[in-house]
Amino acid sequence: MEQRKICPRFEKALKILNHRWNTLLIYQLLEGPQRFSSIKSKLNISSRVLTERLKELEIEHIVIRTVIPSTPVVIEYELTAKGHALAPVLQAIEQWSSMWIDTDE
Repeated sequence: MEQRKICPRFEKALKILNHRWNTLLIYQLLEGPQRFSSIKSKLNISSRVLTERLKELEIEHIVIRTVIPSTPVVIEYELTAKGHALAPVLQAIEQWSSMWIDTDE
């Protein structure tokens, strides 16, 4: 059987999504802009790891960081258009997992 060659773009997309916490972080941000502390508490992730993942997703132009000048300064994270384009992919995974994944393991 002939082996299919994996497209480099597809491979990079999987690398981004497979990096621990990235997909859950993107899924969480589909709800809308959120502050660091809110994301941290909802995902139960360490501050260091969350900071690293948000920076990675910013570099990939999936997440944007917005500084709101106030006292104290408020920083919000939200998905870019590129990030929102992942919504149908994540919704399809959600549907598939509802049908086929047992959580009793």
